[in-house]
Amino acid sequence: VQLQASGGGLVQAGESLTLSCAASGSFPSTNAIAWYRQAPGKQREPVAGITGGGTTTYVDSVKGRFTVSRDNAKKTVYLQMNNLKPEDTAVYYCNVVREVLTGRASWGQGTQVTVSS
Repeated sequence: VQLQASGGGLVQAGESLTLSCAASGSFPSTNAIAWYRQAPGKQREPVAGITGGGTTTYVDSVKGRFTVSRDNAKKTVYLQMNNLKPEDTAVYYCNVVREVLTGRASWGQGTQVTVSS
């Protein structure tokens, strides 16, 4: 499965962005999908995830600001990011959690989110 993130951009602190994650082929409608981000000089980290049944999880730093959702009919997972902060600046990726955990994940080029202060 190849997932591609899009929707990034340059925004000011406090503003919002919505990222989309779409599948190029079949969509893993029953699998957990997560958003990850990698800031310059740092390791890639998970940000938010959503199971096939719609249960969501978030890293503490984005709780209350980010919302992950999925539309299996549209084969898309979304990340609504509100009240963005400069520390949210990173390249954002999406991937199937199982693929990541088993080391079989293929990472696309991600989408750049830059938040200016």
